[in-house]
Amino acid sequence: MSTAGKKTARAFAVALLSVLASACTSYQPAPKAFSEATIQPYRLDSGDRLRINVFEQAALSGTYTVDQAGYVAFPLIGAVPTRGHTLPELEGMIAAKLRQGYLRDPDVTIEVDRYRSVFIMGEVGQAGQYAYVPGMTVQNAIAVAGGFTPRANQGSADITRKINGRIITGRVPITDPVLAGDTIYVRERLF
Repeated sequence: MSTAGKKTARAFAVALLSVLASACTSYQPAPKAFSEATIQPYRLDSGDRLRINVFEQAALSGTYTVDQAGYVAFPLIGAVPTRGHTLPELEGMIAAKLRQGYLRDPDVTIEVDRYRSVFIMGEVGQAGQYAYVPGMTVQNAIAVAGGFTPRANQGSADITRKINGRIITGRVPITDPVLAGDTIYVRERLF
């Protein structure tokens, strides 16, 4: 091989390695906030369906959905800001508003009837929107979506998650827990 041919081959090899290295670094491992979010109290958001019970008030008790703006439309008191609040916080807010001229001492309890969906994309059998189940892992979510395709990277996935109002993406092992509202992306393996 001539000197010019060796230089061209070397330049091509360096370019190939830099492209491969940049592909490997486009996503960083999940930040510490990812694992911390899994042990925090559940925060409500659009798409959650709640079962709200006001003791001895059948007309007020029922199932309510958090709308796209992050509110629950509740009888007598109107729209209640819900996004970002925990269940106990929302119970207190509704009880406080009902105390303002409607009920003397309301006893409000709230349960999540249906969690907001998770979204699964990439190298899976059938990408789409799926129901979230508490305790779900990335691997469980992928199984629900038809499993891996033959080209899938089966060791990790990228999760996009809303944490404290910020949207963060990080790479996690498939054994990591999933939270309601997460978007999971299964990458194609390089070789």
